[in-house]
Amino acid sequence: MLILDDFGLQSLDKHDRETLMDIIDDRYNQKTTIVSSQIPVSTWYDIIGEGTIADAILDRLVNSSHRIDLNGPSLRNDILKAE
Repeated sequence: MLILDDFGLQSLDKHDRETLMDIIDDRYNQKTTIVSSQIPVSTWYDIIGEGTIADAILDRLVNSSHRIDLNGPSLRNDILKAE
């Protein structure tokens, strides 16, 4: 299992894009990949950049995924108050 946590906090450069594409392509339909992000999926295309690679990555990630959208207050506020 691979977990990509806080995906999309910054745009990907060429090397990052190609590495992510290789990883996702190798795992596609064979191994579990979990992606968590505070960024809406609708903006991932722009974060990945370069249309052809972004299309390929998102096709493998989004079209065969089980998506869980969480709503509600952030638990981080409670953690910060406890400190």
